[in-house]
Amino acid sequence: MTTPPPLSAHGCPVLHGGAFTAQSQAVYDQLRVQGPAGWAEIASNVHALVVTQHRAAVTLLNDTATYSKDSRRWQALANGYVPEDSPVLGMMAFRNSVLYTDDQDHARLRWAMDDCIARISPHQLREITQRSALTLIARVIARGRADLMTDFADTLPLLVFAELLGCPTEMSARMVRACQDLISAGPAAAQGAIDFAMLLHELIQLRHQQPGEDLTSWMITHPAGLTDEESLNQLFCAVGAGIIPVAAWMAWALHLLLRDDAYAGNLAAGTLTVRRALEKALWQRSPMANFSVHYARYDTQLYGVHIPAGVPVLISHAAVNTDPALPADLGFDNRSHLAWSAGPHRCPAITQATTIAQTGIETVLDQLWDMELAVPDEEIVLRHGPFHQCPQAMPVTFRPKSAARIPAAAVLTGGTA
Repeated sequence: MTTPPPLSAHGCPVLHGGAFTAQSQAVYDQLRVQGPAGWAEIASNVHALVVTQHRAAVTLLNDTATYSKDSRRWQALANGYVPEDSPVLGMMAFRNSVLYTDDQDHARLRWAMDDCIARISPHQLREITQRSALTLIARVIARGRADLMTDFADTLPLLVFAELLGCPTEMSARMVRACQDLISAGPAAAQGAIDFAMLLHELIQLRHQQPGEDLTSWMITHPAGLTDEESLNQLFCAVGAGIIPVAAWMAWALHLLLRDDAYAGNLAAGTLTVRRALEKALWQRSPMANFSVHYARYDTQLYGVHIPAGVPVLISHAAVNTDPALPADLGFDNRSHLAWSAGPHRCPAITQATTIAQTGIETVLDQLWDMELAVPDEEIVLRHGPFHQCPQAMPVTFRPKSAARIPAAAVLTGGTA
């Protein structure tokens, strides 16, 4: 008999730590007992309401009159009840960016974000992603083994964003190091966040003097008139949203393609696209497990659940996408999942994230066509924390190949890799 996940000292499900990552679906079942939304401990001494019902999540995400994104409304934080070193503050503390603002402030920042992202050339993005992927593959192709997380998925989005931001070579190498520390969720994470913010400040000053065709230059010169602080927070948000979620998305899609006999067989026969595996991964393994934090502007009800004002309300993207109330025949090609969130705060870079993930997967499958997962599924451990659904490691093996098969002209040069 499987032991149920432990409850917190307050008697509610725990959305952090090893027990959660090992039995996340069981934890979501515990939450569902409370109704469409339930109380959970998301970090030591930090509690929030978590929405697990698909219908309730859609309602909340579209009700901007009742719910705010501004975490300055978080009463427990304002009153000093949230530990200053709580690991959730990096994702939940207020930043003056598109992620945490409402109404006209949000509209102005979203205008700038949408316009800047729309200027990214699809052809250029595919070329950058393929070149970055080949750079990483060239490092492991002769070894016959690799970790799809540390050797590929974690770093690929970093290399792509470094180029999109217009980082000079030396600065790109620093950005990769800072972001790797940031996403480690370990002792170096806080310093990584500081280093990354300082690097963005430095990059903004450089692009004031030497504007280019890049996200940084477009953001600081946008007609919305963003301050340097707003531009920094916007770029911080864009990169943060594009690293772990895209890395996890690629990993779970590759897991499907390598492990699932139906997918692997069809892929080898050329009858299944990578894009379909990506869509199924969004339903089954939403990269953002629990996020889209909102705060009720006043005490309210959500399908019978009392929502007090000033309490964090998270959407469990992982739970709502696997809601038992959803039609059994909905199908994975149906894109009504909430992996991208919904409403006015729906992800602004779906097309770009898809290009990075799809191009990265197609490139690694083309070069390492014979790779196989090296561990059983039960040994694939998730990174701790409430927000992401991301493997710590995903080791694979393949027949060693000559690095000469990847032309030197097709990989990155200098310090960016």
